[in-house]
Amino acid sequence: MSRYLTILCMALLCSFTFFTLQAQEKKHQLSGVIVDSLTQKPGEYFTVALKKDSLVIKSAVSNEQGKFSFEGISQGKYKIIIGSLGYRSKMLDLNLKEDINIGKILVISSGNELNEVSVAGSKPIIKQEPDRITYDIQSDPESKVLSVLDMMRKVPLLSVDADDNVKLKGTGNYRILINGKPSGILTRDPKEFLKSMPAAGVQKIEVITTPPSKYESEGLAGIINIITSKKMENGYSGNVNVRNQFPGGPSGNLNMTIKQGNFGASLYGGTGVWQIDGIKITELRNSRGTAIPSSMYSFGTQKTDNKWGWGGGEFSYEIDSLNLVTLEVNPYGGYNEQNLNQHFDIKDGPVSSGYDLDSKTRYEWGGTDYTLNFQKGFEDKKDHLLTFSYKLFDSSEPQLNDVMFSNRFNYTGLNYKQDNTSKSKEQTAQIDYINPFKKLTIEAGVKAILRNGESNFQYLNFNEAQQIYVNDPTQSNVYTNDQNIFGVYNTYTLKLKDWTFKGGARLERTDVKGNFESTNSTVKSDYFNLIPSVSLNRTLKNSQSISLGFTQRIQRPGIWDLNPFVDKSRPNFEYFGNPDLKAALSNNFEMTYSNFKKGSLNISLTYNFANNTQQQVYEYFAAENLTRITSYNIGKNKLLGTNANFNYPITGKWNLNVSANMNYIWLEGMIAGVLTKNSGITGYANFNTSYKFEKNWKSSVSVNYGAPDVMLQGKSNDNYYIAFSGSKDIIKDKLIFSAMVANPFQKYRAYRSDNEGVNFTQERIRENAFRRINLSMNWKFGKLKGSIKKSERSISNDDTKKSAN
Repeated sequence: MSRYLTILCMALLCSFTFFTLQAQEKKHQLSGVIVDSLTQKPGEYFTVALKKDSLVIKSAVSNEQGKFSFEGISQGKYKIIIGSLGYRSKMLDLNLKEDINIGKILVISSGNELNEVSVAGSKPIIKQEPDRITYDIQSDPESKVLSVLDMMRKVPLLSVDADDNVKLKGTGNYRILINGKPSGILTRDPKEFLKSMPAAGVQKIEVITTPPSKYESEGLAGIINIITSKKMENGYSGNVNVRNQFPGGPSGNLNMTIKQGNFGASLYGGTGVWQIDGIKITELRNSRGTAIPSSMYSFGTQKTDNKWGWGGGEFSYEIDSLNLVTLEVNPYGGYNEQNLNQHFDIKDGPVSSGYDLDSKTRYEWGGTDYTLNFQKGFEDKKDHLLTFSYKLFDSSEPQLNDVMFSNRFNYTGLNYKQDNTSKSKEQTAQIDYINPFKKLTIEAGVKAILRNGESNFQYLNFNEAQQIYVNDPTQSNVYTNDQNIFGVYNTYTLKLKDWTFKGGARLERTDVKGNFESTNSTVKSDYFNLIPSVSLNRTLKNSQSISLGFTQRIQRPGIWDLNPFVDKSRPNFEYFGNPDLKAALSNNFEMTYSNFKKGSLNISLTYNFANNTQQQVYEYFAAENLTRITSYNIGKNKLLGTNANFNYPITGKWNLNVSANMNYIWLEGMIAGVLTKNSGITGYANFNTSYKFEKNWKSSVSVNYGAPDVMLQGKSNDNYYIAFSGSKDIIKDKLIFSAMVANPFQKYRAYRSDNEGVNFTQERIRENAFRRINLSMNWKFGKLKGSIKKSERSISNDDTKKSAN
C-alpha cells in the first residue's frame, strides 16, 4: 500500500506543478502595493483575486514588501478583491486599458475577522521566505481537532515516524522553540507534549532552515518554531478549546487577552491527560561470532499515564511612545508514569534462565521561565530599536525506577530502585540593536548564557534478609555541570527591487566543566566558533522567487546527554549520558524555488555534511549479557535531499495539498575500533484535501507515508497514517464542533527498530495505539480593537540539542 500511496502523491504533485507553470500570453500588466492603514507596514502574503463578471480568473499573493502583480490581462472591466485573516476584505473596480500600477492600497484590521466579501484564492497555508518555510495552522480546518504533533505531519520538511518522533529533513538534530523561546516542558521528551497539545491554540509553525545570526548556532538541521501568540488588540478576547481523544484522554487550553490604556496582558494555560494501556513490546537479541552463543527474548505490555499542565502570562506596559517594558512568566509541570509487565527468556549456550519483570518508571518535570524585556525606540524611525533582556529558567526533572522480579528460573538478580534527582538553572542576559535604513537593515547583539545542572543519583538494592532497600555507593554519585556561552552577532539585510540579501556572523565561546562529587574528578572543555549565515532571495515575475542559503550549525550536547546517570529501568539494557561529549559543526546548503499564484509551489534542494557528530551507539557485552547505549563523537554525516510542496485551491471551497521529501543519508563512525557505515533513502509523502460545504460544514482527508529511518547501526520500518475529519460552525466564527477518526482500519501500529554490531543483532517492536477518535469544541469570545505593543526582540536560547528520543 505504501508504494502505491507514494506513487499517487508524487503523480499528483507533478501533474499540478505542470499546470501551475504553464506560460501565459502577455497583454497588460496590473500591479500595486498593499499597506496596513494603521501601522503603514507592507501587507505580507495577502491573497489578491482578479475577478471578471462572476469568475475569478487569476489570483496572486503579495510579497514581503506588500507588492503584487498580474500579467497577460486583456482589456476590460475587473474587480480586485484583497483579503487576509485579521483584515477586512477590500474590493476595487477597475477598467483596464493599459499597464496600470495602482500604487498603495490601504487595508484595515478587523480583529481577526473577514467580512462578507469572499476571496476564491484563500490565504496560502504555506509561505516561503529566504530562510524559512511557514505553515499557517489556523488556515487549516483540521487545526480545530488535531494535536500539534498530528499537524506536523503536514508541515514541509517535517515528518513523524511510527513511534511519534518528529524529524526535520529526516534527522532528529534540530532545536524546537515556542514563540521563539526555549521551553522547559520540551527538554526531555517533546513528543509527549506535542501529541497532547491542541493545535487550536497555535497560530503557525516555522521551519527555519537557514537561521540568521541572531539565533544561537545550535541544531544541525535547523529550528522548529511553534508560534502560539496572536496579534492582540484593545478590549478583551478569549478562546477556549476542549477535546477528548479515545484512547488517550481529555485536554484543553484557554487564552485570554486584555488591554486597558498603556497596559496589556495575555493569559493562557492548558492541561491534559494521556492514558494508554495494552501497548505491546517485544525485544529480541542474538549474539553472533561469540564463543558461546546467547539470545534474549522478551514480550510484555505497558501502561502509560501522562498528566501535565502549563500556564503563563505576558504583560506589556508602554511607558511612552518610545519605551516599552514586557514581562513573561511561564510555569509548567507534570509527570509520565510507565508500568511494564514483561517476560524474559535468556539462553547462554546450553544454560537457560528466565523471569517476569514488573517495572515502574516515573518521569516528573516542573519549573518556571521568567523573561523581562526593556525596549527603547528612537524618534527618527519606528523600527530603530535597542532592547535589553533577562531570562531565568529554573527546572527539575526527577526520575524513579522501581524494578521487581518474579517467577525466576535460574536467575538470582536482586530487586532494585533508582532515584535520580535532576535539576537545572539557566540565566541569560542579552542586548539587541536594530537600525533599518532605506534599503539596508543592520542588527547586532551580545549575549551571555550561564547554565548549571545537577544530577544526584542513587542505586538501591533490595536486602531480602532485612526487607529494606540499601544504597550501593559504587553506583551512586552526584554530578554537576556548568556550561557558559558568550556570543556576539552582526546581521545585515539588504532589500533591493527584486533582491533580498541576508548575511551575518556569530562568534561564540563555550566553557564546559563537569564534576563528580564522590570521585572528586572533573571534565573540562573550552572552544570558540565563528558561525557564518548567508541567504538571498530573487523575486521573479508571476509571483515566483528563488532563494539560496548557507549556514553553519553547532550540535552542543545538552545536560541530559552529558549526565552519566545509568538508567536501568529495562534489565539487560543500560542507558547513560557521556560527560566527554564535544560540540559538532555542520555545513548546510539550501536552494528553494517558490511559486505563489492561485496556489503555491515550493521545491527545495538541500545538502549538508558534518564531522565528529554525536551518535547513539549500542554495544553488546556477552559476558554480562548486557547492551549498553550511550553517545559518542564518532560520526560523519552527509545528507542530500529534496522537498516539494504544492497547495492548490481547486475551487473556492475545495483545497488540495501534496508534499514529499526524499533524502539520501550517509553515516559512518568507529565503534569499538571497527568502522561502521550505513546509508539509505528516507523521507515522507503527504496528501491532504479539504472541502467547505454549505451551512458552515467542513471536511478533510489526510494521508501520510513515512519511509524507514536510517541510523548508524540499523534502521526502522516504514509507516503510514490516514485521518478523516469534519467540523461545524454552530455559531459562525464563535463556536465550532469538530471530530476526527484516524487509522480506522488498524487498532495498533508497530514501530520496529533494528540494530546490529560486530557481535550482536537486536530488534525492538513497540505496538502503539493507532486507531483513535478525537472530539473537540472551540469557543471564541470578546472583541478586540487596536494592538498590544510587544517587544520586537527577546531572548531565544536555541543552542542545545533537542530532538526526538
